[in-house]
Amino acid sequence: MYLIDGRRVRVSDLLDAGLIEAGAKLRFARSRIGVTYYATVTEKGRIRLEPDGEEFRSPSHAARIAAGMRAVDGWRAWLVVDQERLLDAVRQELLDRAISKVTAAAHQQDADTARQRVHERLREARDRAEAHDPDRISVRELLKFWGAEDRGDQVSQIEADLANHGLVTIPSFRAVTLDSVVSLTIPPDDADGAAIAQESEIGDLQVAVNDEGDDDLNVRLTVGNLSPLSGVESVGPNSTLEEATTKMLLNDFSQLAVLSGPRNLRGAVTWRSIAQALQQNPSASVADAINSHVEVVAYDRDLFEILPVLQQREFVFVRNESKAIEGIVTTADVAHRYGEMATPFFQLGELDQTLRWILSRTFDMETIQPLCARPIESFDKLSMGDYQRILENKDLWEKLGWPLDRSSFIARLEEIRLIRNKVMHFHPDPVSEDAVDKLRKFTSLLHQYRDLT
Repeated sequence: MYLIDGRRVRVSDLLDAGLIEAGAKLRFARSRIGVTYYATVTEKGRIRLEPDGEEFRSPSHAARIAAGMRAVDGWRAWLVVDQERLLDAVRQELLDRAISKVTAAAHQQDADTARQRVHERLREARDRAEAHDPDRISVRELLKFWGAEDRGDQVSQIEADLANHGLVTIPSFRAVTLDSVVSLTIPPDDADGAAIAQESEIGDLQVAVNDEGDDDLNVRLTVGNLSPLSGVESVGPNSTLEEATTKMLLNDFSQLAVLSGPRNLRGAVTWRSIAQALQQNPSASVADAINSHVEVVAYDRDLFEILPVLQQREFVFVRNESKAIEGIVTTADVAHRYGEMATPFFQLGELDQTLRWILSRTFDMETIQPLCARPIESFDKLSMGDYQRILENKDLWEKLGWPLDRSSFIARLEEIRLIRNKVMHFHPDPVSEDAVDKLRKFTSLLHQYRDLT
C-alpha cells in the first residue's frame, strides 16, 4: 500500500480510499488578484473545470489551465470545499493511513520499516519547508533516505515520494553532482510561482509540479552533473594581474572568472588573455585582460548541447537556480567524465570476451547448452548469467583445472553481473572506484589463468 506501489498519488486514490466523494467541489482562489476558479471531482477521479467542463487527471494541470499559469502546485492550490482543506492535506491523510497500516501489521518486514523512516523524514522536511526553514542536504545524503548510493533504478520512486509529500529539490537533484547541496522545499504558490517560472531559464518549477501520475523520461547528462555548484574562484575587474595569476597557479587553473557580484559576470581571464594584455602594456591590470566573450549556461542544460561551445571556447560558466555564477565546466571535465563512463564499459567488454574465449576452448556447445537459460546457437550468445550457471556446475569447474575456490569465484562473478547491469543501463552517476577496481582485478585474474585452459 505504501505510496501506492511507489508511484505518485492520484485524485482517484483519494476517491478509492473514501477521503473525498465523486462530485466534491473544489475551489482555487488567487487572493492577490481577486480571482477564484471552481471545479468538480468526477467519478473517475478527474478534475472537471467549471464552466467549460474540460477534465484533467492532474490537479496541477487543471490549475494551470484554469488560471493560465505556467507553473502551480495544484495539490496546494485546490481546496476541497466541503472539507475546507487543501487536496494536499487529503493526500497526506492517505499517506498517513497507509503507513499506519504498515506499522501495525504483525508481519512487518525490514523494508516496511525503511519506508516508514522515509515517510517520517519527508514529513519533517515538509514541516520545515512550510516554516520557511528548508532542509539543505547533499544529494548523496538525500539518496541515503532510500538506501541508495547513486541515482539508479530508484529515481522514479524517490521522485514519487517527494511529490507525494509536496516537496521538490532546488536545484533538481537529478541535474547536479552527488555532493551538491539541495534544498528540500515546496513549490512557490500562486502568482509568485508563475512569475518565477517565467523568469527562470531553468524550468525547475514546471518539472516540480508535474503530477500527471506517469513518470517523465529523464535520462539526460546535464552540465550540473559535472559541476558541484559550490562557487567559482574569481577576481574583481579592478584586481591586479598578480592576484589573478597567483590564484590560477595555486589552483592549477587555466582561466578565472571576473565577477563584480555573484550574478554579474564581467568575463574571464586566461593565460592567453593575460599574455596579450602584458605584451601591449607591462603595467596591465585584470580590466585590460578580460575576455568578455564567454558562455554562461544553466545548470540543467543538456551537456551534449554545449559540447560544440566547449570545443570552441574550452570552458563555460554555470548558473545555479537563482542565476548566480556557481560553477564552471571545462573540456578537461568532460574528458574526465567520459573517461569515468567509458572505463568500466571497456573493462566489461574485455572481461566478457576473455570468459567467452576460455569457455569456448574448454567445452563444446552440447555440454553447456542445457545449463543456459535459453536456447543458444554459439558462444557469442552467452550472457553473464550463462557464465555463472556454467561455472557453478562442479564437473565443468573441475574440468577448467583452476586452483581456485569455486564459490568465491562465482560470488565475485555475481558482483560483476550487477556492475554490468548498472553500466549497461547508463545510470547518470559514475561507477564507483571500488567497482572499477573489482573489474580490473577480475580481468587480471582471468588473464593469469586463461593459459591453463
